[in-house]
This record gives sequence, C-alpha cells and structure tokens, in this order.
Amino acid sequence: MAKEKQIAIKEAEITNNCPECFNQELKLTFYQRHTYNPFFHRTTDQVTHEIKCKKCYSIIYPVNWTPDIERVFEYYNKLVAPDRTSVRFTTLFFVLLILILGLGGAAIYFYMEGFI
Repeated sequence: MAKEKQIAIKEAEITNNCPECFNQELKLTFYQRHTYNPFFHRTTDQVTHEIKCKKCYSIIYPVNWTPDIERVFEYYNKLVAPDRTSVRFTTLFFVLLILILGLGGAAIYFYMEGFI
C-alpha cells in the first residue's frame, strides 16, 4: 500500500490582511506530493498550496482571497521550483529482481542440462 506525503517546498510569510480576523500575519506554503511504496519512492509533479492565518489558524481558501492576496500568490507561484519528477527504487526491489533473475537463469540451466 502506497503512502502519500505532502512535502513543503516553499514557505513565505505574507503581510496581507486575513479575511477572517484582519490580522496581517499569513503563511503561504507550497507542497509537492511524494508517494512511498515498499518497492519505490516517486516524486510527482503535483504542487498544491495553502494560505493559513497565524493568529486565528484558519485556512484561507481561494474564494475568500482579496486582489492583494491573489497578486502575492501569483508572485510566489512563479518563484516555486518543484523537485523533478522521479522514481527511486528501494533495496527490496533490487533484491527481488536479482532473486527472480537468478531463479530464471537456474531454471534455464537445469532445463538445458536435462535435469528437468
């Protein structure tokens, strides 16, 4: 079963007003999705974002964004450089691959020698 994690790739403190409590301390965070499996670790190209108020701890959804927040978001969105998409195989994958290739080679050897 694959596990998914959202890893923060960029965080920024912005000084726009919160639509809920009108405080000027907001935190903009960009996340990239990573999936972990016993056989491989995959970095995907999916980047998500979240704006959270540091005083009232409410998440500000795009419906409630003011034009100032939208401008700041667009600016930081251009600065985000996500990790490249990649697949890294684990040691378990390589052990199973070598085991399967070894068993296949042994089966072919025994067949060619007439033991089977």
